[in-house]
Amino acid sequence: MHCDTVRKGVNCSFMKNKGCSFSKGRCLPIIEKCQGCNRTIAFEESVYCLVAADPEAKWNRGDCNFATHLEKKKIEESQKINPLKASKRAAAAKK
Repeated sequence: MHCDTVRKGVNCSFMKNKGCSFSKGRCLPIIEKCQGCNRTIAFEESVYCLVAADPEAKWNRGDCNFATHLEKKKIEESQKINPLKASKRAAAAKK
């Protein structure tokens, strides 16, 4: 359904026939960490997240998983190689 509280006219998963079903009754504005994200939209005087009704909760356990302005760092783990198995594989490849 479309929101009729804060983000008027935007499709919202929290809107029900009886009104906003979000626990706080309305979407909360973004926090400072959300600045620069592509998933924000300005309504009236505040900026709101298109994905999360409470943006601060998305940042409680670290980085927001929907943040488009953060670069995700890939951690390459070097796999431990058993030297005995590596020598057997090399010997088998020479045959």
